[in-house]
Amino acid sequence: MITRPTEKNKVSPYFAFFLVSSAQINVGLFGFQRYIAKDVGQDAWLTVLLVGLAVHVLIWICYQILNKGGDDIISIHYDLFGKWIGGLLNFIIILYFLVLVIIWTRTYVEVIQVWMTPFINQGWIVGLILILAYYYVSGGFRVVTGLAFFSGIIITIILFTLYFPIKEAHFHNLLPIFDHSIDDQFNAMKEMVYSYLGFEFILIFYPFLSQSKKSQKWSHLGVLFTMLIYIAFIIVSLAYYNLDQLYHTVWATLTLWQEIKLPFIERFEYVGISLWLFLVLPGICLGLWASSRSLKKIFHVNQHITLLILICIVFVVSNLITDRQQINMYTKLIKNIGAYIIFLYIPLLFFIQAIVYKVRKNKK
Repeated sequence: MITRPTEKNKVSPYFAFFLVSSAQINVGLFGFQRYIAKDVGQDAWLTVLLVGLAVHVLIWICYQILNKGGDDIISIHYDLFGKWIGGLLNFIIILYFLVLVIIWTRTYVEVIQVWMTPFINQGWIVGLILILAYYYVSGGFRVVTGLAFFSGIIITIILFTLYFPIKEAHFHNLLPIFDHSIDDQFNAMKEMVYSYLGFEFILIFYPFLSQSKKSQKWSHLGVLFTMLIYIAFIIVSLAYYNLDQLYHTVWATLTLWQEIKLPFIERFEYVGISLWLFLVLPGICLGLWASSRSLKKIFHVNQHITLLILICIVFVVSNLITDRQQINMYTKLIKNIGAYIIFLYIPLLFFIQAIVYKVRKNKK
């Protein structure tokens, strides 16, 4: 059996803020504006708000499951469903985390290829990212947490870049408000889900939080921070572009940076994309750590071995995705899978756990 983490391997509850927000603020922030604006136009900010509020509810549900189970979702699956069904569910969760890592890695590499170095071999970039990821993950959960903390500083700095496009913004573009149907909002919310994925890593790192139950408020604050960041970017984007421009702008955030004119930096988007590595890495590292930790717990093997195997899988699959159409296809796939997991499976698991525990209690 895998022993529970010792106190020296745990982090303080408030680090849940950085772990949750750093996993969510990822490649989705590059161009989420276009996809939700297609459905709801100037009401896109409302979509960001509604999905953010829904994620707060899901965070509460996750903590109810974890607090009752007293461990991570791997152990809870075995406890509720037994060896075989629990093992199958654990395999699905691990695969889901791994696909998230692959999509995040490949999307960031595409941005580098399109905006910075079109002719560089993508294998080299993927390899360098995964070498960095291995360095952080092999250092343990505390090192990954430190990276997440650093990414919080980076996104705060990047937030100030909105000052430049605000000077050219026309906030009357946000009018009229509440001008779209519920069906339109629902379609836009399905598109926005992808940008909020990542908070579910808490289902694995929960035992590594000291006084885990006290970390819930910090996880909620992390989601709130993520929501405010996305709202800030969508409002500025809606005010800066007209809707027709936004519909045809693939990476709206990067295009906003072209408005930044500094005497010592000619192309700020190059700097921004480089800094973005430290926003993408925490999610990649958390995904690899959660997957390798889960495999270690299931098969009782050294985590460094499972980590190397997973990194090789990510490297190979990422390099098999060669064009934008394939990236869009896999992004849509993980968007749908993620929506089912967080909006259907997690609430279902909450009710199943409540019923099973109640039956067990009545049998005593």
